[in-house]
Amino acid sequence: MRRGAPILGLGLLAGCALKGDVRRVEFQVQEARAEVQRLDSARAADRDALLASLDGLAATLAAQQLLLTQLRGDVRTELQGVRQEISALQELTGQSQQRLSELRRRLDVTPSAPVDTGAPAAAGPGQMYELSLQQYRRGSLATARAGFRQFLEAAPQHERAPDALFYIGETFAPEQADSAAAVYEAVVRQYPRSPRAPAALYKLGLLAEQRGEVAAAREYFSRVVVGYPRTDEANLARDRLQRLGQ
Repeated sequence: MRRGAPILGLGLLAGCALKGDVRRVEFQVQEARAEVQRLDSARAADRDALLASLDGLAATLAAQQLLLTQLRGDVRTELQGVRQEISALQELTGQSQQRLSELRRRLDVTPSAPVDTGAPAAAGPGQMYELSLQQYRRGSLATARAGFRQFLEAAPQHERAPDALFYIGETFAPEQADSAAAVYEAVVRQYPRSPRAPAALYKLGLLAEQRGEVAAAREYFSRVVVGYPRTDEANLARDRLQRLGQ
């Protein structure tokens, strides 16, 4: 009997040990399940957030696609309008160039070979000048320049010759200041008594002022005031001289 007591005690201790292990395992299993549930919840939340972001992105892309479609339509409409305007302008320019060429051919005809033009011969240079002026006002500067040059070659003594030469300078002014200045100098030199002379001098003063050549600008403006005191350009030149500190 005494020998059986230790054995029974060991069995009881073993049973208690097994129950404690089982409980620990059950607790661990419960914790594992709770962790899994938490992970599943977190993943579900992340999934829902990701799906919401994707839905928002899809909506944004759809809106951008609609906007691009509308923009393409607007651009096509505008381009079509621009093409039509360019075609109309090219047609007008072509007609004017053709007319200038016709007038040039008429002016080149010698008296021994008269041509019936349907209009007085004296109207030829005037028409060429007017056509060139129309091209200038439309912004076709190269075409206008060629027309004015043809006019001057055909009728150098015409009353409009100073105007034609001045406008040649104007066609150069926007992009070729040096060429414009050379033409303005020619206007002053060749037609000093023309109303275009003070205008050309004033333009020379403006060009010099733009280049930062203050002394040259003052000289040009002073020449306008002294040489052509009663002109509109003289009043403008006086204002420029005051601004330049004279």
